[in-house]
Amino acid sequence: MAIRTHAPDQEDHGIDLAPMLDFVLNLLIFFIITTSFVKQTGAQIDKPFADTAEHRESGNLLIAVKPNGEVWMDRKQLDLRELRPAIEKLHIERPDDTIVIIADKLAPAGQVAKVMDEARKAGIKDIAISAQLNP
Repeated sequence: MAIRTHAPDQEDHGIDLAPMLDFVLNLLIFFIITTSFVKQTGAQIDKPFADTAEHRESGNLLIAVKPNGEVWMDRKQLDLRELRPAIEKLHIERPDDTIVIIADKLAPAGQVAKVMDEARKAGIKDIAISAQLNP
């Protein structure tokens, strides 16, 4: 049985995968960094329609108010007493945050006003209410 050995002057002409793996890794890092993740409040909301609604870039903090008055933020139901400390905690980490209140069209207006009030007390200056543009 003969053993095949490569002579020093013969090179192995296989494909070098290192550059391709570097390129794929760089693409992966690029897409992870540049992808904007969809933020959700954790509640199903039927937004009201408005003729003057305008498209804005979504806010950093989303707060939902359901028809029964429940307040949701970061997929957790919060009491109004818990809302301001939660907003303050996030506002300290990111001081340029904006808030979008996503209120159901049947949500009590008083509850929406209380949520806005708690957000202002927490130091948030830019607050918007989400609505759908009339078709």
